[in-house]
Amino acid sequence: MSQYPEKTCSIDRLIRHPKLIEAAKSGVKTQQRRDGVYAWPGEVFELDGTAFVVTDLQRERLGDMTDEHAKAEGYPNLESYRALILSMHPGMTWEPEHLVWVHSFKIKQDD
Repeated sequence: MSQYPEKTCSIDRLIRHPKLIEAAKSGVKTQQRRDGVYAWPGEVFELDGTAFVVTDLQRERLGDMTDEHAKAEGYPNLESYRALILSMHPGMTWEPEHLVWVHSFKIKQDD
């Protein structure tokens, strides 16, 4: 995985909130943004008995997010995503130039 930096956290911490786990299991949530790298493409993780495979890992500016990206995160629109993120991290500001890692994933199909 030389094209990606070292992981900053364990893959099992990628998605933790029960509502987001359910959104992923239903196929609504297909992305997770984090400040660090939690998984590399091709890695498999499990949420409540459902296996997922990471399909992509990209660097993105917060200011480049759209409503479609927020929907892939499991939220109805960008404003609701932004409001929740800011409420979860007191003192944080939404900086459009801030870079995050976008982990894309899908439900793993049986081989």
